[in-house]
Amino acid sequence: MSHEGEDFFTEPTTDYWQELTPDIPPRFSATAPYRFGYPVRLADGRVLVLPLRALPDGAHAVASLIANQAAHAVVAALAEAMAAAARDLDTEMVVGLPTLGLSFAALVAERLGQERYVPLGYSRKFWYRDELSEPVSSITTPEAGKRLRLDPNLLPLVEGRRVLLVDDAISSGATAVAACRLLSRAGAHIAGMAVAMKQTNRWVETVAEVLPAARVRAAYGCPLFARGEGGWRPVEGTLPAVP
Repeated sequence: MSHEGEDFFTEPTTDYWQELTPDIPPRFSATAPYRFGYPVRLADGRVLVLPLRALPDGAHAVASLIANQAAHAVVAALAEAMAAAARDLDTEMVVGLPTLGLSFAALVAERLGQERYVPLGYSRKFWYRDELSEPVSSITTPEAGKRLRLDPNLLPLVEGRRVLLVDDAISSGATAVAACRLLSRAGAHIAGMAVAMKQTNRWVETVAEVLPAARVRAAYGCPLFARGEGGWRPVEGTLPAVP
């Protein structure tokens, strides 16, 4: 049920991310205004409906993906699309970004013919080194003091190699920039990045300092939405290019 308060055309997300369909389900609209969900079409033609989440200002919303709540078949299909979009980048090692990027990293690596991947993390094991870490914040986890970390035992797997960053989404670009800086200090060459979702295009300018936007590949892209008459409407100029 929607109303003019905080639940304006949003709803609990229990049933989202659970299936891919050949067409847009009847309860969702193919055009604005969008109510509750935003349908995206993958390169293979199938449709995934994403829930709309209002941002704290109440005036805007974004489409959401939480990979560790998605059905296995959905995660696998998105990983297939991510690998296909990034195949021409000719990478030697996949590096998974925490936390939700790790849901895709192994699957993308396997589809690119790689036997393993390198996971980055936020927790500090006692043998970790501070020089192999980088401060980071993101739109969903903005708390100060969090650091992206590389296990020093995995350093030989990235040194001198062309690496592909893998994450669930790119939004502000802060996590991508932190990962690029960390891996560059570790001696890696950043070949590109693969994500399931480009969430708006606000990340493009931020990431440009470490990685050209053309080397960030995605299964699909979503615009920023503004609250309007009858639902949510895409903000002009915010839909990112895909792949």
